[in-house]
Amino acid sequence: LSKDNPDLVADQAIVEALIDRALVLDERFGEGAIHAFLITYESARNGAKGDFAVRSLNHADQAVKLSRGHQAGPWVSVAEVVCVAKQERKCFEDALNKALSVDVNATPSSRMVNLVMQRRARWLLSKADDLFADEQQ
Repeated sequence: LSKDNPDLVADQAIVEALIDRALVLDERFGEGAIHAFLITYESARNGAKGDFAVRSLNHADQAVKLSRGHQAGPWVSVAEVVCVAKQERKCFEDALNKALSVDVNATPSSRMVNLVMQRRARWLLSKADDLFADEQQ
């Protein structure tokens, strides 16, 4: 967020190293919270090789697996970051519908965050026409 602050930008490599190390030490932390974070972060990772979408989708698979499918957030992140960037509307709608299908009562400690993510999913679906180029053009 502070791209105009050179001191903070210079620290990005340190932050990435910490994130990567945390993933190695305990990828299960927070039911896959590090993987869930990396879904979005991969799109901005400096110097990474290959398509960020592949890395993001791998993290999404792990986040969903480790949360036993009880988190809506990974699906919302996939929709916003991967599907919009790739301009794949079906991917977008499918991911958001998966987020909406998460049972918010399955994990009481995650109820509030799931409700917030499902609200965002509904909002994103309502904005789909603004996020995707007209298919007829």
